[in-house]
Amino acid sequence: MANFDPAFEKMIRNEGGYKLINVASDRGGQTYAGIARNYHPNWAGWRYIDANDLTNLQLSNLVGSFYKTEFWDKLSGDAITRQITAESLFDFAVNAGVKTALKLAQITLGTVPDGSLGPVTLGKLNEMEESVFVLKFALAKVARYAEICNKDREQSKFLLGWINRTIRGLA
Repeated sequence: MANFDPAFEKMIRNEGGYKLINVASDRGGQTYAGIARNYHPNWAGWRYIDANDLTNLQLSNLVGSFYKTEFWDKLSGDAITRQITAESLFDFAVNAGVKTALKLAQITLGTVPDGSLGPVTLGKLNEMEESVFVLKFALAKVARYAEICNKDREQSKFLLGWINRTIRGLA
């Protein structure tokens, strides 16, 4: 079974670590450790950030539990048998949302893309050879990123970062 801790360590590096950022035209707005205030305004860690208490040890615990609950558990990460498969799905879910990640994975697996991880999707995910899934999924992610940029040229400034993130997941 896949393990959350190594998946989290890779993902948090992709998110830039434990930094507070605010990038113009990023739809998520102010972001800490990849957690976007616009999408997660009720996250408990904002109280530490608003108090400028970024060194509080509780903050890093809140980050880890947030990603475990909001992404890993919703993807049934513990039920995925292959670590790299789980890491690839988890990282993309953090970047694009759980439902989007699941739909793209389902397209990759040849199942109905409903955005839910049921027994059919989980079974196919666990049956498909890991290297085949990860490569096909990476190509699907790049195609999706290109589609985003074609629809909204303002998002093009993120394209290289998204592609680099996808490539790092192949190593």
